[in-house]
Amino acid sequence: LNIIAKMQVIAKHLDEGVEFVSTDGIIIGRNVEIGQDTLILPGTILRGNTVIGEGCVLGPNTLIENCKIGNGVILNSVQAYDSRVCDHVKAGPFVQLRPGTVLHDGVKIGDFVEVKNSEIGVNTAVAHLTYVGDSDVGKGVNFGCGCVTANYDGINKYRTKIGDYAFIGCNTNLIAPVEIGENATTAAGSTITKSVPPDSLAVERAQTKIIDHWEKNFKRKKKA
Repeated sequence: LNIIAKMQVIAKHLDEGVEFVSTDGIIIGRNVEIGQDTLILPGTILRGNTVIGEGCVLGPNTLIENCKIGNGVILNSVQAYDSRVCDHVKAGPFVQLRPGTVLHDGVKIGDFVEVKNSEIGVNTAVAHLTYVGDSDVGKGVNFGCGCVTANYDGINKYRTKIGDYAFIGCNTNLIAPVEIGENATTAAGSTITKSVPPDSLAVERAQTKIIDHWEKNFKRKKKA
């Protein structure tokens, strides 16, 4: 009976112009709405009160629950819950969108990124290996690899605000509450604990120390 019910739902969406390469592993709830010319790839699960726009590509291996997805969206190996994804967003693979996430038009979310309770502005790029939590991010922002918004001190959670066109360098830790101004840059490897004014560069690094001939001395001590 479950297989029959599943195929009835899929047949309904086929009649409405939704495309399926294969029905393997596809589960679609009865309350889900899907726009025409959207392609559903194997391993995709759509459930709850989810609404999908037109011309999207979902999957493979994507789970969407209680989300509103715009037009022309590509979600590859994404898990999304109680979130809103606007038009022409690309996300994946291996992305998690937790409740309260809003991705505005043209946002790009790359591999191994988690977004939680955050609003990300138009054309912002969060390319890879990044956590954005409890944050308000402007438009045209670029996150380098390995950035973290440190939002929790063990008791309370705090917000991070990032202005339009800011550049967040690789391996930046933003210790909330903190604000990064418009067009500001954080240097790679920095831990930012206070707000950065617009158009400024914030650098916070330990000074590099070079110890000459360390390898020889180290091996000599090990042999002794």
